Amino acid sequence: MRLIDEEYSRHPFLGSRKIRNYLNGLKDKTGKPRYQRINRKKVQRLMRLMGIEAIYPKPNLSRPDNARKYPYLLRNLEINRPDMVWASDITYIRLVKGFAYLTVIMDWRSRYVISWELSNTLDCNFCVTALERALMKGRAPGIFNSDQGVQYTSEDFTNVLIGRGIQISMDGRGRAMDNIFVERLWRSVKYEEVYLHDYQTMQEAYEGLKRYFEYYNNERQHQSLGYKTPREVYLNLTSESNILAA
Repeated sequence: MRLIDEEYSRHPFLGSRKIRNYLNGLKDKTGKPRYQRINRKKVQRLMRLMGIEAIYPKPNLSRPDNARKYPYLLRNLEINRPDMVWASDITYIRLVKGFAYLTVIMDWRSRYVISWELSNTLDCNFCVTALERALMKGRAPGIFNSDQGVQYTSEDFTNVLIGRGIQISMDGRGRAMDNIFVERLWRSVKYEEVYLHDYQTMQEAYEGLKRYFEYYNNERQHQSLGYKTPREVYLNLTSESNILAA
């Protein structure tokens, strides 16, 4: 799962076949296979357990299920100020023994991480908690964007948004790039924090991620923000006149 996590973060468009081939192609210094061969069925099971899938258009995208789906509202929309759009997603966080799931609520314009939560299950509760914590800070978006995962289509989650009069936008199935800025955040989190530390426990992961998000919001400059930090842009602490050269 650690190796799948690293390869998926590098190449999120790879499916179970190519990840299987990647794992089976790993060699040691003598040229011998590093690990016992793994079949595609096991790779698929581990990817489902981790909550990840290859990013590419899939067939039967319009096939409905019992949960209500919402249209994608961000196409061709110019997002030029904070709180126009918030976005959320979930990613897998590896531990030395086991794994956890991380969700964030991010402001699309500034890349500011408004809130985040860590959980050892993929139920909707930790996503609802992250959303409620974000809204408790006194600001709210005009549009909230997420994927079509059951965590976001659940009534517990959507009712919070509907109750605040927030428009709901959802990516097309298999189109994680519709939520591109959160996808970029995951890559930063993995390579700048998670892969540098072998978290032993959920508590260690929580403390490490807490430090990272404080750094990310308050110190990490973004070229697309004119080398300002997310906090500076989100709280309008500096002029944004030169922050449009993404």
